Amino acid sequence: MEEASLPWPAERLDAPGISRRISVSEFSCHCCYDILINPTTLNCGHSFCRHCLALWWMSSKRNECPECREKWEGFPKVNILLRNAVEKLFPAAIEQRKGDILQSHEAAQSLAAFQKYGSDQPTAAPSARRVNPPGGSFFSGVLTALTCVAVVLLGYHWSSRESEDGLLVHKPVAKWTAEEVAHWLGQLGPWTSLYRERFLQERVNGRLLLTLTDEELRQAPYQVENGSHRKAIAMELERVKMLGVKPPQNLWEYKAVQPGRSLFLLYALKSSPRLTMLYLYLSDYSDTFLPFIHTVCPASEAQELEDVIAKLHDHKDPVWKQWREFLVKFAFLPYQLLAEFAWDWLETHYWTSRFIIVNAMLLSVLELFSFWRLWSRRELKRIPYRMWSHFWKMSTQGFLVAIFWPVIPQFACNCLFYWALYFNPIINIDLVVKEVRRLETQVL
Repeated sequence: MEEASLPWPAERLDAPGISRRISVSEFSCHCCYDILINPTTLNCGHSFCRHCLALWWMSSKRNECPECREKWEGFPKVNILLRNAVEKLFPAAIEQRKGDILQSHEAAQSLAAFQKYGSDQPTAAPSARRVNPPGGSFFSGVLTALTCVAVVLLGYHWSSRESEDGLLVHKPVAKWTAEEVAHWLGQLGPWTSLYRERFLQERVNGRLLLTLTDEELRQAPYQVENGSHRKAIAMELERVKMLGVKPPQNLWEYKAVQPGRSLFLLYALKSSPRLTMLYLYLSDYSDTFLPFIHTVCPASEAQELEDVIAKLHDHKDPVWKQWREFLVKFAFLPYQLLAEFAWDWLETHYWTSRFIIVNAMLLSVLELFSFWRLWSRRELKRIPYRMWSHFWKMSTQGFLVAIFWPVIPQFACNCLFYWALYFNPIINIDLVVKEVRRLETQVL
């Protein structure tokens, strides 16, 4: 590509603030990285070749900037001032580039379709204009309405259920009934089925539970002769005594105890898993990060067979083998860590774990497509800028949520929680299909 001198008199080139030479690269399109042809400037201020913008619109069917993803309004027009300036500065390069474009059937077809789309736009306000994807809007509206109704009903159903499931995590141990003590014992693992009936027959309530010792558990009528079982009951009993209530041992109990934190983690892990795991490491190492790393990266095969509740209460520092495996997955496959964590909870949350696993797989595919776009457009040098923008966006959103969280109704939070948990995978399936179609269009 050539560089052209300014066509101004030499004495004017020596004036302050005017360069002696201007490079073609200063007037390049960020889609094709060549000189701008019929430059079209969007609302955000970025300019592209008109045929490049048409190709982008044809492949994505979105009214948004190819560079910053800000939506443009109305129908973009050619920037006449910029076009005239580029044609005067680089006439040879413009003529050569126009010849190449005229020989491209794909560019001509895209420009025709793009111009037809602009001609079909109504005369309404620019903000009301949208790109309508193929398919009936009636069915899309019905599907959206049914989804919203399902979310509301699900939020109401689980809100009423959580009031029962989350009872023991709020109720003092001394006020537990014998049935609630048996329920607490049953959540320690399937092996407790050997002893639950004995506790019920003896009518062990919360007050009596707090007085039990290791020796009493060994003897009749409880007869917990297995040393490992007796140790597990004693350890969990110590935690109950220390907290005064039952510690959360599944997703619903954790949500009942910490509704705001559970909603934050659900959305944060979906939007930015690496930053969220780093946040857990720095701010909640013992209670959240350690159980997580022991679950997804067990130290040995024997630990893989341990009960999920035992891993939840494992507070040992990870060994080097665990750190190595975790850091590799953290860097390249962060969503796989979430899928492996959900896999360990299949027995406790049968359907919910499957939704999380499917969503993690879809998010991994979408992240792969994002990196492919950066690579294909030669925008790898913009990765630090994008990382900083993403970090700033996440921090701002977290700050705003922390401010407005006390005034948000609990029912609305439940709807957001179950939307992200059960309906977000459906949205991600649609996004993956669109990305695949876009890739096919680019290849063809």
